[in-house]
Amino acid sequence: MFMRRFIQLQFGLCLYGVAAAMMVRANLGLDPWNVFHQGLSLRTGMSLGTASILMGVVVMLTWIPLRQKPGIGTLFNIFVIGLSMDAALAVMPEMTTLPLRLAFMAGGVVLTAVGAAAYIGAGMGTGPRDGLMVGLNQRLGWSIRVSRMLIELSVLAGGWLLGGSVGVGTIVFAVGIGPLIQIFLPWFQSLAREGAPARASA
Repeated sequence: MFMRRFIQLQFGLCLYGVAAAMMVRANLGLDPWNVFHQGLSLRTGMSLGTASILMGVVVMLTWIPLRQKPGIGTLFNIFVIGLSMDAALAVMPEMTTLPLRLAFMAGGVVLTAVGAAAYIGAGMGTGPRDGLMVGLNQRLGWSIRVSRMLIELSVLAGGWLLGGSVGVGTIVFAVGIGPLIQIFLPWFQSLAREGAPARASA
């Protein structure tokens, strides 16, 4: 059971990183957090994956006053996504024609949803950014929707000011990612439960 969930976790995180790299190569706009990571990368010279890892650590530190507890999936989330993003970018060529750019952008959004559904469905801990959203909900009483919107608008604005890529891909991601995760998540949750020992009835 643990190994099945662990493999699913790693698969989802690696796929998430590859999907992010696809959106970078499409050059049509990134998701809000990667707009910020890209802007930070441009300003500091660090790789996009390193910027993602650094911000993951910083965001997880905000869990302390919010009294959130990381799981094993939280720690892997910070490092595996960033490392897989950099690895994919190292071998993935820039897309030069509009049809290829659109295909990579759309594929990146869909694969992000698949990756997110896989690691969320594994049930081994939220990512640092999702944990911040949950912490604001639990400690300050903000709704999940309001918490997510405020966080993502803030990092999007900050990333844009730093020079991160905002475009049609950003809009497609914002509109499509929620419904797509909702489509894929039940399957991955079911997959993670397969092989679990049956509980004795009361």
